[in-house]
Amino acid sequence: MKLRLTAQRFIRIVALSLISVLVLWAQDSKAPQTPKNTVPSGSEVSPNPLPPIQLDGTAVLYHLTQVISWYRQSNTGIQSVGLPSDAIYQDNAKSLGSQTVRLAFQSAKAEAALIAAQEKAGGTNQPSAATTQQQNLAQMQAKTSAQIDQLQSQIESLNAQIQKTPSRRRDTLISQRDALQGQLELQKALLDVVQKMAAFVETNGEISGGLEGDINQLARSIPEVLGPSASPQKPVTSPAPAKPSLANSGGLITDAISLYSYLSTVHQIDGIIKETDYTRDIADHLRTPLRDALRATIQRSQKLAGQPPSTDLQELQAEKQEFQKLTERFKQFSGAVLPLSQEIIVLNDSKTNLEEWRNSIALESKHMLRSVLTRVIGILLALGVILFLSQIWRRITFRYVRDPRRRRQFLIMRRVVIGFLIGVVLLLGFVSEFSSLATFAGFITAGIAVGLQAVLLSVAAYFFIIGRYGIRVGDRISVAGITGDVVDIGLVRLYLMELAGTGLDFYPTGRIVVFSNAVLFQTGSPLFKQIPGTEYAWHEVVVRIAPDGNYKLVQEKLLATVNSVYSQYREQIERQHASIERHVDIQVDTPRPEARLQFSDAGLELLVRYPVEIRNAPDTDEEMTRKVLELIETDAGMKAAVSGTPKIRSAVKG
Repeated sequence: MKLRLTAQRFIRIVALSLISVLVLWAQDSKAPQTPKNTVPSGSEVSPNPLPPIQLDGTAVLYHLTQVISWYRQSNTGIQSVGLPSDAIYQDNAKSLGSQTVRLAFQSAKAEAALIAAQEKAGGTNQPSAATTQQQNLAQMQAKTSAQIDQLQSQIESLNAQIQKTPSRRRDTLISQRDALQGQLELQKALLDVVQKMAAFVETNGEISGGLEGDINQLARSIPEVLGPSASPQKPVTSPAPAKPSLANSGGLITDAISLYSYLSTVHQIDGIIKETDYTRDIADHLRTPLRDALRATIQRSQKLAGQPPSTDLQELQAEKQEFQKLTERFKQFSGAVLPLSQEIIVLNDSKTNLEEWRNSIALESKHMLRSVLTRVIGILLALGVILFLSQIWRRITFRYVRDPRRRRQFLIMRRVVIGFLIGVVLLLGFVSEFSSLATFAGFITAGIAVGLQAVLLSVAAYFFIIGRYGIRVGDRISVAGITGDVVDIGLVRLYLMELAGTGLDFYPTGRIVVFSNAVLFQTGSPLFKQIPGTEYAWHEVVVRIAPDGNYKLVQEKLLATVNSVYSQYREQIERQHASIERHVDIQVDTPRPEARLQFSDAGLELLVRYPVEIRNAPDTDEEMTRKVLELIETDAGMKAAVSGTPKIRSAVKG
């Protein structure tokens, strides 16, 4: 039992040591190998009538990288402008791009095989680290499997002997069998480690498998072309986004955006055309040494074929071997040159397709530019005509309208009309989608009507104020209990110079009162103004008759006194009355002093009402007061018939 435990412990120690050595060996095997261009000592290079060409794997990979980059740019780097022909050119570009990629990878694989064959023929073919590891691990796996089979057969043989051997001789055989069993477990553990290492090296070798592995890795980056589901006859295409074409475009903004899109697409196509030329130059540069070698091979074969036939058996055998080498060399080079030549042809076709696409978009851009210029010129001409009419309107207004207030109204109307016409011209010139514009304008109008209700009402009232019987600058009006002279009438507001004082003598307070024009529609704030064309008001002289006074005498003499004062400005009042008759269609009596008798709480009163000019009312009332006082003091009959002090007051309040 002690011998058996010692043997098992020894086997485990040895197994762990072997695993450690195997791991260290696997790490050391990843060290840099001998360069490919170095020929090991003692090797001999077989003579070759045609020296091998110098192919560079880096150039092959750069060619593939450039082709893939060009393919992606030609498929996704051009923005469709929505023309009907764009779909045709886009499909052609994708089809030619896919074909170019397949030909490039076909030539790259042929070049990789040619490079590997030349390295092998020149004695410079050094296996990669992954290949060396796989070979060593395969040899170790085979050797270990053979040892496991041998140990299993020995164990089976000992088991058979143990059954036939007497009991006293079995201990030795059992010890031998246990030792072999320990060796078998060690070999199985070693085989398991070798298999895991082989699987890891195989997976890692697929990722870094030299030039051919790099080519395969690049091929996996474009599965839509070289993938298993890609069809070489029908590449996958994506529908171009729909955009407004020239026939459906309208409005200056839409035309300008479309023109910018056309010019951007033309610039993109120009860039891809340059990339196509660059890719074609790379392919041609890569093809040049292969084509030269292929020509040299053909010339060599023609030279051998032109020699006279020989009768020597050895020479015939050598010539046969030479032709076989030339045939194999021709196949290798033609397999690489033919896809490159086809790739160059396809690149030329792709360039032609891009140039035709560019020309079609450039032609449409010229039409679009002509449309934009025509629309801009039309807008400028329309604005010029509107501004010309505005100047004519202004000159006619200043020439034929003498009234400053009426002239100002015409100028305000001119600004409104000209602004509206300019807005219509700009709207028709810059906007084309009137259906959406109408919806948007509806919402905007509703919002403005709610938010600017007072402003809109004031604007509407403005046109009533400046009407035929409206308010003019200089008119004296009373609104909301405030009396004043109109200073200015705006589109939204009305300005009054406030007047204060008694009903007979008003004077400016130095303040400007501002009312909204909407006050015209407010029922609680009445507005009073003079009849159009008039500037006179009614005042009255009031005297109280004594209980025993002669009222007829008082009436006659007081009326005569008022008429004497009124005669000084009668012509102005009658002129204003004539203006009333011209402006209004109602019958108005000629203003003149009138006497009236009436009862009051204090007794019998006599009042004489007379018109006065508003601007001269204080002076007229002062003159009227002196004349009445003189009449009472100088006439004894008047003095006896009148009791109390006479009064002069306004017949109409406000």
